[in-house]
Amino acid sequence: MSSFRALRIHQEGKATSAKLENITLADLSAGEVVIKVEWSGINYKDALAVTGKGRIMRKFPCVAGIDLAGTVESSDSPTHKKGDAVLVTGCNIGELLDGGYAQFARVPAEAVIPLPAGMTARDAMAIGTAGFTAAFALKRMLENHQAPAMGPIAVTGPTGGVGSIAIDLFKRAGFTVHAITGKAEASSGYLKELGADEVVSRQSVDLGTKPMERAVWGGAVDNLGGPTLTWLTRTVKPWGNIASIGLAQSPELATTVLPFILRGVSLLGIHSVECPRAWREDIWRKLAGDWRLRHLDRIVTRTVTLDELPAACADLHAGTVTGRMLVKVA
Repeated sequence: MSSFRALRIHQEGKATSAKLENITLADLSAGEVVIKVEWSGINYKDALAVTGKGRIMRKFPCVAGIDLAGTVESSDSPTHKKGDAVLVTGCNIGELLDGGYAQFARVPAEAVIPLPAGMTARDAMAIGTAGFTAAFALKRMLENHQAPAMGPIAVTGPTGGVGSIAIDLFKRAGFTVHAITGKAEASSGYLKELGADEVVSRQSVDLGTKPMERAVWGGAVDNLGGPTLTWLTRTVKPWGNIASIGLAQSPELATTVLPFILRGVSLLGIHSVECPRAWREDIWRKLAGDWRLRHLDRIVTRTVTLDELPAACADLHAGTVTGRMLVKVA
C-alpha cells in the first residue's frame, strides 16, 4: 500500500503538537497484525494527548487514538486472518504504540480482539475504552458480591463516556442508579433517559469531615478521585464496592482505614489498559450479549473525521461534550 493519513503527536521542546500527515507502514510501531481502521473514538486520554494538555505519549512521534476497529489487512499471526473483523482498546496503543487515528494500524497480535458476533465496528467504538472500563467496573463489583439490594449505585462524572455507559450498564443489571453531577440542571434529562433514577447536584453535596458519615450508597463508580472519592469511602454502606476509574478532580485520596475495617468497604482499582486478555474477551462478549447497551445511540452525540479531530478533542478537554464522540476513519 502507498501512504495513508494519520494524526501523529510530535514533541517540540517541552511541548507537543498534533499533525495530520501522510505516513507509510514503515513509520508504524512493530506488530504482527495490520488493520484497516474503519472507526475509532475519543476518550479523555486522547483529548489530553491531542491538545497537549497531558503527558500521555511515551514515544514520539506517535499516532494518537487508544481505540480502533476495522478489518485485518495482513497478519503474521495464526490467530488473525485477512478480512477478520477486529477491535483493539487500550493495550498501550496511542501511548507507547501507534494508535487508531490513522487509516491503517499495526499492532501486536495479543492486543487484537475478534469483533463479537452481533456487534458492528461502529458500535464497538461507540463503546470503546470508556464503555469497556465501565463494564470492567461492573464485572469486578459483581465478582465482589455487589447486589441491587445493598442500595443505589452512585455514578460520578455521569455525563462523560464512562459515566454515561455505567448508568446504562448498572441499570440493566438491576441496580438503582444515582448520577452525581456538576451539570445537574443542564443534563438531568439526558441522564434520566439513560436510566438514572435520581440526578444529584454535586454542588448540593455536603462532603462532611468525619472519618465515616451516614451510609447512603450501596456502591459507587467514581471518575473524579480527590475529595469526592474520599466522601464516597465515608458514605458507602457495609460491604459495598467503589470502582475507582478516574482522577478528573484530583489524583489524591485523603481518607482513613475506618470505612474499610468497620464497614468492609472495598476500593477496586479499574486498570483497563493492561487487562488480562481472557477478561477482555469475556467483557466484550458480554457487551455484545447480556450486557448489550440499550441507549448507545443516545450516548453517541457526535461523529467527526480525522480533519475534525483536533477541535473535537479540544471540546472534550474543555468539558463541553456530553456522552461519546466517534471518529469515522475509513
